[in-house]
Amino acid sequence: MRVNKKFRNESFESLIKRFRKSCERSNLFLELKDREHFEKPSMSRRLKRKLAIKKEQKRQEDQRINRFPV
Repeated sequence: MRVNKKFRNESFESLIKRFRKSCERSNLFLELKDREHFEKPSMSRRLKRKLAIKKEQKRQEDQRINRFPV
């Protein structure tokens, strides 16, 4: 849990703004979004494998395009 103490003469809005920025820097909201629903380990592995295949296909396509200039 993030803790931000209020400075002297600081408004509530600026305190909230500092809190949000600190949460964004620590990727707290991304982690909360990922943990919102349970994901089975097999599903996460499957998704990881699909992303790796897609990334490799994109890399090969870029390599094929760059090999033969038009």
